[in-house]
Amino acid sequence: MTHDPAQPRDLYITAELHRRIPRVTDYLGEKLALQDIGAQMLDHPEQVLPRLVERAMQVTGAASAGISAFEPQEGTPGIFRWRDLHGDLARFEGATTPRNYSPCGVCLDRFEPTLTRRPERYYEWIAQAGAVCPEVLLVPLYVARGQPLGTLWVVSEQEGHFDSGHARIMGELASFAGIALSVLQNQQQLQDALAHQEMVSREMEHRVNNVFFVIDAMIHVGKRTATSTPEFADTLSGRLQALAAAHALVRRGFGLEATAAQRPTSTLRELVDAIFKPYEAADQHRREVRGEDFELSDRAVTSLALIFHELATNAAKYGALSGEVGRVSLSWAAQGETLAIRWQEEGGPPVQAAPEQQGFGSILLRNTLIRQLGGNFVTHWRREGLLVECSFPLARLRS
Repeated sequence: MTHDPAQPRDLYITAELHRRIPRVTDYLGEKLALQDIGAQMLDHPEQVLPRLVERAMQVTGAASAGISAFEPQEGTPGIFRWRDLHGDLARFEGATTPRNYSPCGVCLDRFEPTLTRRPERYYEWIAQAGAVCPEVLLVPLYVARGQPLGTLWVVSEQEGHFDSGHARIMGELASFAGIALSVLQNQQQLQDALAHQEMVSREMEHRVNNVFFVIDAMIHVGKRTATSTPEFADTLSGRLQALAAAHALVRRGFGLEATAAQRPTSTLRELVDAIFKPYEAADQHRREVRGEDFELSDRAVTSLALIFHELATNAAKYGALSGEVGRVSLSWAAQGETLAIRWQEEGGPPVQAAPEQQGFGSILLRNTLIRQLGGNFVTHWRREGLLVECSFPLARLRS
């Protein structure tokens, strides 16, 4: 967007705002406004901002008001998105403006109530929408730790309307709303933490059950292939050690932190080898792995370990690795900025139909792919064997 670099000298007149003596001070109205926002925080926290806009219009006698919510964007200064608009500002509902070409950005930078006169003279996006703003009082909205939420716009129908009293009460209302939103944010973080803890608990239970099943399967496979008790013991011990190594990768996802210097670098091939090893028979004809190797971030190692382990466990329970002749083919290739992964099973029990309900493992797989790696997958329940096709942004695997 291009604009005239010559900014009118009287565009921002905050100093004039502070010189204006309040004509009337409605202390009761101010008290009721604060109480109203406090009540919303307790009963309907999602209504704090809409009620702030309504109270701003009542307290200041403004003709229009609304919120420009700040949205950070990687690699750019960010944008503002309009919401909770009343009056003439309603024409902007849902629209966006750049942070570095808006009165909102100026207000956030100044960190104080800011007064502007007819901003449509300088900001083309206001004029192009046909809006006329004789005078606008902008109030910054911040939440915990100085995190910018956006700005509150209060628009009058005439110049000279807002005074220092309006700036004072709107600053108090905005600060109180910020506290309310901080409390709401902390409540949400607590709920997220509790939900994560529940997910970890269920995941651990699921993992333990799978471990017992895999150990049982390894004992039965070893019993069929071993020619002596020492051979059986050595083979089983090796597989248990490989299983432990695979689960050590998964264990990183349960809150174990290390410094960057302490974290070992893992590659995709190493991860696949660790996950597959417990399911191998006496030879390696049961699997085929193809793809160019590359390093993975710690987060990607954890997520992919969950994914591959789940697929391998399901193959050992029901699919190509549950018998003696089944085979799994795993391949991957970069396609632009995306990594495409293909898991294909053949030679196991014929697949009759897709399961009617998703088990916890399938839910875990979907959540890991979508939420943690930003990927997606498609499952094909072919009679000759399961086929899963996944794709991930390469940037999410390396950072």
